[in-house]
Amino acid sequence: MAKIKVIQPEEAEGKLKEIYDGLSKSRGKIAEVHKIQSLNPDSIVKHMELYKTIMFKQSPLKRWQREMLGVVVSKANECEYCQIHHAEAVNAYWKDMDRTNALRADYTTADLSEKDLLLCEYAASLTQSPHRVNEHHLVEKMKAADITDREILDATLVTSYFNFVNRIVISLGVELEENPGGYNY
Repeated sequence: MAKIKVIQPEEAEGKLKEIYDGLSKSRGKIAEVHKIQSLNPDSIVKHMELYKTIMFKQSPLKRWQREMLGVVVSKANECEYCQIHHAEAVNAYWKDMDRTNALRADYTTADLSEKDLLLCEYAASLTQSPHRVNEHHLVEKMKAADITDREILDATLVTSYFNFVNRIVISLGVELEENPGGYNY
């Protein structure tokens, strides 16, 4: 149960109603992670801008790789809400529920390429012990595996974004929707 007041779509007025209507139209429905921000409608808009920039704009990382990193970060943070949502997104691309479930359980068992394993290791390490990332020489390992600086930057942005969202979800008690699927990917 949410720990703060949430304005539901049927109660929304003015700017919040416009935002909710736009989310419903573009995403297929409104996620609880957006509703939790209903007392500050501008934060929903800025949140969506950041999300779209990091997750959907041009990047050398494929969409499913970005979603994969989101699952790894959310697993490390024990954010069930984001794990479920973003594992569904990964599976929309992979179309392999066993592999998706393996990613959620332990990314090292998900039959990933060396590049994807390194990206996941980086995301997990940056989430669990950001002060030790450089001690583990993960950036150097990624560069040695021909992962470009832009890919490293984008992996860092995805990891940081999911740490941000996981903290909103966990701290404010965002609950998983009754039917969490069905978003436009």
